[in-house]
Amino acid sequence: MVREVAESCVDGVVMEMVAVYCGRFYAAKPELAARRIEAIGFQVGHQLSERYTMERPRFSDHLEAIKFICKDFWSELFKKQIDNLKTNHRGTFVLQDNRFRWLTRVSLDPSAESTDATDNDSAPLGDTAAQTTSMLLYFPCGLIRGALTNLGIPCSVSADMSNLPACSFVVRIKT
Repeated sequence: MVREVAESCVDGVVMEMVAVYCGRFYAAKPELAARRIEAIGFQVGHQLSERYTMERPRFSDHLEAIKFICKDFWSELFKKQIDNLKTNHRGTFVLQDNRFRWLTRVSLDPSAESTDATDNDSAPLGDTAAQTTSMLLYFPCGLIRGALTNLGIPCSVSADMSNLPACSFVVRIKT
């Protein structure tokens, strides 16, 4: 029996988690919120990779494990494969999703930013929107890192969102 959850429910949970950690729990310390969101993603990725690889033989090298993340793991989570995989053959991989689902509704339109500093002493709206958007990416970074760690590949994962809704995840294998 296969258990599935509606995509909109998962999207809502992730959005709410980011909002709560950034706005309520760690409003004054965004770096703590980021670490906690990434840690939750790590746990989820670790457990999901355990489930998805239960009946598979162990991967023989890093590239096979990364291909598993790009094809099977990403397909299970987002109903599509990673669009592009690049490597420097020295332990760095770039996984690119040209239309990352959690970023498709995000807009960082500069015309919507508040630039009048006399009315508002806090950060401009655009900075807040960019920070919130970047916070959304800590969870999938944790997912990837958790999955690869479970597969015996210690790594670090970072994200680049310079061309929304495209997103790149940079995986650096630790030696």
